[in-house]
Amino acid sequence: MKNKKILNDPVYGFVGIPYGIIFNLVEHPYFQRLRRIKQTSLTHLVYPGALHTRFHHALGALHLMQQAIEVLRSKDVHITQEEAEGVCIAILLHDIGHGPFSHTLEHTLMQVTHEDLSLYFMEELNEAFGGRLELAMSIFRDEYPKHFLHQLVSGQLDMDRMDYLNRDSFFTGVHEGVIGYDRIIKMLAVRDGELVVEEKGIYSIEKFLIARRIMYWQVYLHKTVLSAEQMMIVALKRAKDLVKQGEMVEAPPALSFFLNGAPTAADFEENRSALLQRFAALDDYDVMTAFKYWQHHSDKVLAYLSQCLINRRLFRLEFSYEPLDPAYLDRVKQAVLDWSELDPSALEYLFIQGAEANAAYRKSKDEIKILRKNGQVCPMSESTDYDIQSKAVRKYYICYPKIKF
Repeated sequence: MKNKKILNDPVYGFVGIPYGIIFNLVEHPYFQRLRRIKQTSLTHLVYPGALHTRFHHALGALHLMQQAIEVLRSKDVHITQEEAEGVCIAILLHDIGHGPFSHTLEHTLMQVTHEDLSLYFMEELNEAFGGRLELAMSIFRDEYPKHFLHQLVSGQLDMDRMDYLNRDSFFTGVHEGVIGYDRIIKMLAVRDGELVVEEKGIYSIEKFLIARRIMYWQVYLHKTVLSAEQMMIVALKRAKDLVKQGEMVEAPPALSFFLNGAPTAADFEENRSALLQRFAALDDYDVMTAFKYWQHHSDKVLAYLSQCLINRRLFRLEFSYEPLDPAYLDRVKQAVLDWSELDPSALEYLFIQGAEANAAYRKSKDEIKILRKNGQVCPMSESTDYDIQSKAVRKYYICYPKIKF
């Protein structure tokens, strides 16, 4: 009798899902919801192939975790069957708390992070599966004594990053993001309970860091992607503001609940099961259906933003390495008001200002450790002749309709 369900993944080829608790979790409606959550939000408006989902990503990360366990065991790292199952469950469910369009709407529809929501889902599933997720939750929270297991789930070289960089590069067609994930995994080892990388894998790590930096600025923070995401955020904010004012804002029931209020962590602690049921009913389709409704709303701002998102009429976004000149900002704002013929309160939705930052590598916490041939373990920052960009690159931006002024 075969012990795995075999799937054909476009990135890795054939991958296996072990029968038992892991397969049963994949089959659960909470996990199946991830089929309806895009992995890279609105990136498909720039890279049309980027239509893959959180479901794809979770299964890919599970596949890589199975490979990592096999490699570490081959190097005499003791991982029990229970620990292997626990860390596989942890990586499988690490993103189950993502809402519609992943990170984009994380703080718009509710005031809870996706990491906290993932834990709430794990707690709920743990009860449904008779306590079988206790070890997985302990690893996820970094409460289990073997710290390296948590690092495989959430660290600078975790299986989450290994998969999303590889998968997002594949589906966007941005080849600069391709990483040598298979070599990096084969170079993993454990010393003193910490995950390390053998010295001969250092150039693969350097490539991984470069690829991650490129993917952030070329894909995740691409100016057109950022423009679309900011437009979606302000459109939903406008809908919520109208609801607060007593206006009728038609939306699918799953979304209407969150337009009427943004649950907090305290709300979930108090009423976890009921709120998770509400959240689990919400996905990308509800949000896009709402925008189709709102194209014809009587409110001009909401209708305009919805039409723009449905028909890809995206705002202009200007990046700058320095804060923009206040006089220039005032000029743009006035031009937007003149063009829209609306009162100044509309600027809250038609003129967006902010900043984005990204560092290729963080030395402040849980630095990548390199295992040298002499057995010594050193931080990555002291082990390479590559000048690691640990300082965050910050870009300021403004976003507004494409008008002439």
